[in-house]
Amino acid sequence: MTAISKPGKIIAVHLNYPSRAAQRGRTPSQPSYFLKPQSSLAESGGTVERPAGTELLAFEGEIALIIGEPARHVSPADGWAHVAAVTAANDLGVYDLRAADKGSNVRSKGGEGFTPLGPEAVPVEGIGQGDWRVRTWVNGELVQEDTSDTLLFDFGRLVADLSQHFTLETGDVILTGTPAGSTVVVPGDVVEVEVDAPGAPGAPTTGRLVTTVTQGEVPFGDVGALPAVDDRQRIEAWGSEDALAAAVAAGRATPLEAEPTDAAEPPFELTDALRARLSSVAVATLSVALRKRGYHDVFIEGVFANHPGDRIVGRARTLRFIPARPDLFASHGGGYNAQKRAFDSVGAGEVLVVDARGERGTGTVGDVLALRAKVRGAAGIVTDGGVRDFDAVAEIGIPVFSQGPHPSVLGRRHVPWETDVTVACGGAAVQPGDVIVGDGDGVIVIPPHLVAEVTAEAAEQDAADAWVAERVAEGEAVDGLFPMDRTWRERYEREREAAASVASTIASSRRVGESR
Repeated sequence: MTAISKPGKIIAVHLNYPSRAAQRGRTPSQPSYFLKPQSSLAESGGTVERPAGTELLAFEGEIALIIGEPARHVSPADGWAHVAAVTAANDLGVYDLRAADKGSNVRSKGGEGFTPLGPEAVPVEGIGQGDWRVRTWVNGELVQEDTSDTLLFDFGRLVADLSQHFTLETGDVILTGTPAGSTVVVPGDVVEVEVDAPGAPGAPTTGRLVTTVTQGEVPFGDVGALPAVDDRQRIEAWGSEDALAAAVAAGRATPLEAEPTDAAEPPFELTDALRARLSSVAVATLSVALRKRGYHDVFIEGVFANHPGDRIVGRARTLRFIPARPDLFASHGGGYNAQKRAFDSVGAGEVLVVDARGERGTGTVGDVLALRAKVRGAAGIVTDGGVRDFDAVAEIGIPVFSQGPHPSVLGRRHVPWETDVTVACGGAAVQPGDVIVGDGDGVIVIPPHLVAEVTAEAAEQDAADAWVAERVAEGEAVDGLFPMDRTWRERYEREREAAASVASTIASSRRVGESR
């Protein structure tokens, strides 16, 4: 066995085992790292404090590489040769402090005793980089087991990658990631980590690295980021919602804060009343309401109504074209292609939105397909490309917004590729089910969850703008009136309340008359 000296650098990999990546729901294309301070080191048999005021201290059993010959600008093929020994590590961390430093993990993983190593270091001579196994036990129960031959980024690659940026010096330690099974531990728990090479001669092992969790007593002062947890952090720290529920039942975890609901929120519906209200408000006013909420790129640029005066209101169905290529057009352009499927399936009241990549140099819809959409009851068509049979399409009577006419057929610039996916039309992201509104100013996209509130706000603004226009028509100057200052605003509110009172009286009288 090899003695473990105090390393100059401790470098940890964020995510490296497929089992852990699957648990996290993301697989990195390249390794990423964080540093741990020397003061976080601890030996086997010691204790680690769960800091006062925190609840989510988690263990991570790992294979730790100890650098032998210094490495600088080495290749992945040579990286393993710069590893002298392997030992067991426990990359402890507090989820309560993850938000404080994002991916650097300075506070969440840099605490005193948060990097136990040992108890022994196993020389790697004669053992391959894929021959190692890591196992973790909590209170005697095996909770983690995986092998180094499954890694997303093998040991040699990690050494090579890091050596591009700085010299890996003798004694430096690389923590190579943890497999699935990492979870939360509480005071009194005992965590054991062992790394071995069961297929190598003699089955060398590091022995079990033992750490006992205790409760810290010193609270954090109000001089920096304080611990904070939410339900998402709890679920991620425990590994899954089921694992958290089991821990809650065993009295080891805090229950979720959010109260479950028996019924899901009903899906959005573009009712006739809401559709009518949207038809009465201007796209320009809707644009202002959306911009107030941070939605600045929801206007479909470059398209206009092919027939002046047309309006559209409806939920989006989408069609995406990709750039023309002979082999792809041969496989996707003929027969019952995506374009034909889209026009054959668009529903009543829906708007077919076509992503033509802003390419106006060919037609993307013609008279036959426009007629098919009308027969099916579609509310309209929006394309950031061109329209063939322009005059014939206008006569059909379905509202179409496009970049204008072009006589060429689809295959000149496009391949019809797919339907009912998120598309980019005129620079705006459009998802199936989004609400599309178009008028003389162009076309705007409204996420469903915002439709009711922005429509109400826009209707109110349009009413105020109409009142202002009446005053201007009567000869009033715009100074102070547009936008309304307090005096004009008070007059507007008085007149609106008076009109509402009259309307209410008339409606009440009608109801009385009808009841007789």
